[in-house]
Amino acid sequence: MYETLLIKNCRLETGFKKSGNTVSQTETALVDLLIEKGKISQIIQEGKGQLAATTVYDAKGQLVLPGFVESHSHLDKSRLGTPWKAVKRVPSIIERFEDEMIELKQLDKGVQERAKILLDTYRQNGVTAIRTHVDVHPTVELEHLVEVMDALTNQQKMDFEVVAFPQHGLLRSNSVDLMKQALKKGATIVGGVDPTAVDQQMEKSLAMTFELAMENNARIDLHLHERGEMGIKTFNELIRLTNHYHWQGKVAVSHGFGLRDVTGSRKEELFQSLNEAKIEIITSVPIDPVIPPMLELASKGVTTKIGCDNIFDNWSPYGNGDILERASRFGELFNQVTEFELSRTLGLITNGVMPLNDEGEQVWPKIGDKATFVFTNASCSAEAVARRTSPTVTMYQGRITSGVF
Repeated sequence: MYETLLIKNCRLETGFKKSGNTVSQTETALVDLLIEKGKISQIIQEGKGQLAATTVYDAKGQLVLPGFVESHSHLDKSRLGTPWKAVKRVPSIIERFEDEMIELKQLDKGVQERAKILLDTYRQNGVTAIRTHVDVHPTVELEHLVEVMDALTNQQKMDFEVVAFPQHGLLRSNSVDLMKQALKKGATIVGGVDPTAVDQQMEKSLAMTFELAMENNARIDLHLHERGEMGIKTFNELIRLTNHYHWQGKVAVSHGFGLRDVTGSRKEELFQSLNEAKIEIITSVPIDPVIPPMLELASKGVTTKIGCDNIFDNWSPYGNGDILERASRFGELFNQVTEFELSRTLGLITNGVMPLNDEGEQVWPKIGDKATFVFTNASCSAEAVARRTSPTVTMYQGRITSGVF
């Protein structure tokens, strides 16, 4: 059951104030929002009308932002809710995931319970949509997938996408049949990892990935950590297959470290090809020179996004589920310091939805939009990103999922 809500004193961005040709400030206005059946039905200037509602909240001038999107998560891996344990160093990715199998089974909380804890953490940090990768391999079979799907479907507090992730190598672990089963059991995206370094058969591995996607009308999201010529060759084959199968707009690459290693005319050609194939690049914003040149990719028209990735797991002891903090880190790493640059950074964690377009025209929210918001004590989105102002209330389709007014 939806209830009719009136949220008073909401701060919305209305335009950019310029000094010459430079954006110097973001203009805002206070409005009242009427929400019916989970959507915005009216937006009026604060205090200028009488709106009937069963429940009334006062936002007290807080800024309203689009709900945040976590574009790269691993709900089955987090150790949140379990005792502290640091990460030990291992020589390669192979040893890392083999060690992980043992340690996860020793935890006193199961996959579903740990996933719920992480989902609660995300909601507290303003997340209203998530893409999670879930391990699928012979040791766990579909166990993790079933547990994560239960955690997601029972909460009904955010949108979600599930990636069937053959972390131990699609071919190396003989996981093709398990992947087919996973795509019938709720996963909607085909995952994968380093087809050369892990599977050691790049072309065959990618071909099978696309075969799985085609059979199930599924999207693709690959972990690609491969560097140098190895990584560049993988990208070129990925682009070729994307175009061959007409899968443009349905493929994403997480991490994409090899994009840092291509130079000159080869870089221009590769980045343009990524744009034409509509392949997204998702980064966890590592504090490391391996991070792809995200601004340069975006300037070529490539869709770019941010995800937290590891949150206190066997891969990293860091991470807190704060996606806004991750956007702020991105701004620091890429020297995004102006009002305009910081405001655009917000789009990396909202699937590109921003209150103002590049020209400063208000494009969100509109009547009829889903009432999926984040409220925060900031004067504008630029301040929210730069100062990392914590969400006070998260709302998903007209329902408060975290916080209080």
